[in-house]
Amino acid sequence: MTRDRDFTALGRALSTPARSTFLNLLMDGTRRPAGELARAAGVSASTASGHLSVLVDAGLVTCETRGRHRYYALAGREVAHALESLGTVADAAPVSGYRRSRRAEYLAAARFCYDHLAGRLGTALTDAWVRSGWLAGRDELVLTDAGAVGLREIGVDVDGAVSVRRVTTRACLDWTERRPHLAGALGAAVGTRFLEAGWVVRHRSGRGLDVTPTGHDVLRETWAVDLSRRGAGLGASAWTGRGT
Repeated sequence: MTRDRDFTALGRALSTPARSTFLNLLMDGTRRPAGELARAAGVSASTASGHLSVLVDAGLVTCETRGRHRYYALAGREVAHALESLGTVADAAPVSGYRRSRRAEYLAAARFCYDHLAGRLGTALTDAWVRSGWLAGRDELVLTDAGAVGLREIGVDVDGAVSVRRVTTRACLDWTERRPHLAGALGAAVGTRFLEAGWVVRHRSGRGLDVTPTGHDVLRETWAVDLSRRGAGLGASAWTGRGT
């Protein structure tokens, strides 16, 4: 058996704008009803159903039936990781109108990449933790003893992240920032803590996150991260010159 992979079926599954819209919405790890996905893509329910069937058959999306409704989600974090990586070489979707422009800004500022923080928020935290010695490594990230202590102090379930049958830390290349953010079990634990603490909240539409006033205070006071304007307070990137 050849070691080569046949990407043609996946290519066909990704070949329409509506399916791209669906996958972008599901990238935050949520499970969404077919009607919501159809409205977001601007297609009819029957058209959306056909597109979603293609994504399910390709193994990119799963479907769960609840009564009369069907809910769709990405088929797993590996699918999210693959799509996030593809995003670094894909063209940006055209943005027209104030609402879509604002949605794009939300995605670039802060979002979930399946179960971990991404966008400027995710990369800024990762940079800060590398600078402070909480994370070490270049192409891969490693949690240090100091990082374990520091993350426990802010309520992150470090021990749970280390004990699960999943890689603890992974550098996930952020498609909007073109730099890595923290993924893996620890990245998921950080994302959970930020939600539970109320430092971020899911935006009422789409997959963007709002950083709350308390969250902004924690970011500035704990890690000198200021997201109030692009690039402010982030310091020199820990990844400068590494080809990312």
